[in-house]
Amino acid sequence: MRRRDFIASLGSVAAAWPLAAAGQTETAWPTRPVKLVVGFAPGGPTDLVARLVAQRLSEQTGKNFFVENVPGAGGNVGAVRVAKSAPDGYTLLVTGGNITNNQYLFAEPGYDPLKDFDAVTLVAATPVVLAVNPAVPATTVKELVAWIRANPGKESYASPGTGTPPQLVGALFQNALKLDLVHVPFDGGGTAVQATVGGHTPISFGAMAPAVPLIKAGQLRALAVTGKERSPTLPEIPTMAEAGFPEVEGTTWTAIVAPAGTPKDIIAKLHDLIVTGLAQADVKAKLAAMAYVPIGSTPRECAEFFQSELAKWGAVIKEAGLKAE
Repeated sequence: MRRRDFIASLGSVAAAWPLAAAGQTETAWPTRPVKLVVGFAPGGPTDLVARLVAQRLSEQTGKNFFVENVPGAGGNVGAVRVAKSAPDGYTLLVTGGNITNNQYLFAEPGYDPLKDFDAVTLVAATPVVLAVNPAVPATTVKELVAWIRANPGKESYASPGTGTPPQLVGALFQNALKLDLVHVPFDGGGTAVQATVGGHTPISFGAMAPAVPLIKAGQLRALAVTGKERSPTLPEIPTMAEAGFPEVEGTTWTAIVAPAGTPKDIIAKLHDLIVTGLAQADVKAKLAAMAYVPIGSTPRECAEFFQSELAKWGAVIKEAGLKAE
């Protein structure tokens, strides 16, 4: 499939957005440092994308854009802090699917992703990779499904943790195909794939970055990626749709939002700066090194994407009976 199928509802890197509404005076922004809050500890994918964006925004504006890590409650602590911040463009949130998924995983996440934030852009996305230990007698997804069905309740899949995008894709796979499969959560993508390499948890729904080196080394066998198109990082691996299971689709993504009520011209200027940065070759290369594809959706498209994610994964979480650990 062509890339536009993957980002049809999200917009393209080249998408244009007006810097100010008609008749509106553009705000002189930024005039001081801008904080990008990440609701997770340093070193994870959301943090790395945030730092890449912050560096480029600093270079583009001559002002300091810096990342502040505020971990806790699956990203909720940082999200609440930004939701309660002044809507002046100087405190932003860099978030992943937690901003939508946590509405169903937590009894009281503390914020509404549609009402408490103004979407800026979906920055980038990466598919989940379905991989198995090489000893598993399956070289295709159809063979894997047949093997699981022949061993109901005996096989398990590893994920980076309950409620993470890879685990939700695993739950979607399990729910959609009515498979009796055990979920084993780990404390990150690296430990999850290592459990599959060791044969302790023979199947993995994992993040691309930690899995790709193991796949290329032959320590894991990749069966499919879960995006709408093949990943440039593993172009030889089919999508789930190509493997015969189009209903199993989902990505790990990173977006930027601002507190609700932030002036539209600031949102527009920020979006324009980010899209310009995403189009640059070195930024694309750095994202590709993390197996991410740049998106750069418009604010409206980003908000609509949030709505679709709420509906899709809310249904999966409810059917699976998932709760935050």
